[in-house]
Amino acid sequence: MKFTRLTLVLFVAAAPALAPAQQNGRSDRISLADYLEWETVSNPQLSPDGKSVIYTRGWIDKLNDRRASSIYIMNADGTKPRKLVDGTAPSWSPDGSRIVYIAQGEPNNSAQIFTRYMDAEGAVTQVTRLTSSPGNVRWSPDGKTLAFTTQVPNSTPSPRAEGAAAAFRPRGANWTAAPRVVNSLDYRQDGVGFNADATQHLFVVPADGGTPRQVTSGQWSAGAGQWTPDGKTLVYASGPRVPDAEYEWRESEVYSVDIASGSVKQLTTRKGPDNSPAVSPDGKWIAYTGYDISTDTWIDSEMYLMSIDGSGSKMLLDIDRSPSNLTWAGDGSGIYFTVQSEGYQNLHFVSTTGQHRKITDARHMLSVTDIHPTGLAVGTMSSALKPGDIVSLNVKAPATGIKELTDVNGDVLAGKKLGTVEEIWYTSLDNMKIQGWIVKPPDFDPNKKYPLMLSIHGGPHSMYNGSFNFSYQEHAANGYITLYTNPRGSTGYGSKFGNAIKNAYPSKDFDDLMKGVDEVVAKGYVDTENLYVYGCSGGGVLTAWTVGHTDRFAAASANCPVINWISFVGNTDGPSWYRNFEKMPWEDITEHWNRSPLKYVGNVKTPTMLMTGVNDLRTPIAQTEEFYEALKVRKVPTQMVRFNDEWHGTSSKPSNFIRTQLYLRDWFKLHARGAMKAVTQD
Repeated sequence: MKFTRLTLVLFVAAAPALAPAQQNGRSDRISLADYLEWETVSNPQLSPDGKSVIYTRGWIDKLNDRRASSIYIMNADGTKPRKLVDGTAPSWSPDGSRIVYIAQGEPNNSAQIFTRYMDAEGAVTQVTRLTSSPGNVRWSPDGKTLAFTTQVPNSTPSPRAEGAAAAFRPRGANWTAAPRVVNSLDYRQDGVGFNADATQHLFVVPADGGTPRQVTSGQWSAGAGQWTPDGKTLVYASGPRVPDAEYEWRESEVYSVDIASGSVKQLTTRKGPDNSPAVSPDGKWIAYTGYDISTDTWIDSEMYLMSIDGSGSKMLLDIDRSPSNLTWAGDGSGIYFTVQSEGYQNLHFVSTTGQHRKITDARHMLSVTDIHPTGLAVGTMSSALKPGDIVSLNVKAPATGIKELTDVNGDVLAGKKLGTVEEIWYTSLDNMKIQGWIVKPPDFDPNKKYPLMLSIHGGPHSMYNGSFNFSYQEHAANGYITLYTNPRGSTGYGSKFGNAIKNAYPSKDFDDLMKGVDEVVAKGYVDTENLYVYGCSGGGVLTAWTVGHTDRFAAASANCPVINWISFVGNTDGPSWYRNFEKMPWEDITEHWNRSPLKYVGNVKTPTMLMTGVNDLRTPIAQTEEFYEALKVRKVPTQMVRFNDEWHGTSSKPSNFIRTQLYLRDWFKLHARGAMKAVTQD
């Protein structure tokens, strides 16, 4: 089985021991009611003079069951925060006189680009009236033009057969709408923010409002545009609309487009992806990330530097971790970037001559979104017991520390006791070192016995981290321990670790997970009769695999899983899965079947629930149905929960997040064993 980078994103009084409450009901514990008051912050941006910060503040619209957002501003020291307008993704104009953002507008209350003057009047202008949502909005250096991306319909001729069929329609007849004719592998992606009959392209529009003009075209989708300092060119990465066989390895390249003429120049050429171009302040250089393709399932990206015309490309950095969010220093001396490594994310710097150093080095998830020429940087940060908030730091003097500028959930958490989070490392098969975290209930007593949930991440190439997790804390408030780990195949530990499941998924990653459970059980405070396991997407795969290979768990929930690789490669929205095995299933069915949890359903004794979004196209609900019917036939306790208005996952709607937490614990409570069963059954 051969994976590519396009893998299953397949997208984390004390409750009495032995008897976790279904809803804790205690004012000093975090609760699902608190979730409805939970807020987020994102994308802080410094004003050109460095005195103010604008940012997005997210909140839950309880009446309409949706997540909403507003744009706030505060002083650079965090004082005087106040709301400006509803919307998201704000950024300053080069002279600081205006901001641009995305909000609901005409027509039909759809996403549109707006600007707002930052004077006392605060005049707002709707800049666009698009029929598809805009994104990646960027100011031109002179502040007169905005570049953005949006989807463009592909023009395809009407099939000859449909034209002929029209001749048979009687005048005035009410016939069924014409069928949709499919000629590509992306036909299942309608409705998930991706129109299968469209590509994403770059546009420009006057910042004062006007008619958008398309500057890129073709069957390749363009990413965010980066202006050159002279305002004449946009640099961007572009890849095929979908990874059809003819584009097998050309996942993306870096291009430039002349704004006036629309002339496009390809700047990189390699058998492998190039992405994330960042133009230097003087316009002479482009930093970008990429790697040479191989048969490996995971390859960490390297950083490269080339001249603005694409010449002289050289590798600037290879640290066996993928750099992201490339941001040039104001003086052009190098590039700041973030790196995920061993469960955390920190800020780094590399000079144009290749000297690399860490700017921060702590157990947190830090994402820096803007750096002022003075060295003042802003971003968001979360740690084990601290939800995400906006922070600032001086990249030129990092020893001065990181300053928290917001505390948007301080009111929700006031008076609450949180569960402690313990980081662990343990040794698995092949002497593999595995990292994990244990979230314990508040007022934890090591002399008592607690039920344990094993949570498995998806991907499979992704990384759990040690930052605040509302879901786990809410489980902890109800008396459960949660263990979550990064088994082999996870990212953040280097390419070799990530590639360890090549042609072997699931396999020893299962052993890594079981070794983690053994590690916690050995600590003496786990009720071994009441172990539970769950996960979504890639985590759903491994949950279904787990119950087919061990009976140690009292109950399980395999959410949005892949159950049968044979049928999956023919009905997922990710056509790259056709080349994720060394052979197609019609050529040799062996590996597809050997890696399918369905093959082992005859071994399953564990009561296993399945939860999947009815609109899921990545791991279609037909996969869930296959396992459900097999379990039913075998008389294994099961139930299938079909989440409405959900695509890949079960928690995009606030109400469905609450349901996911409750259905999970209700299933585990229903199948509790031993002393816990005696106290938890109604």
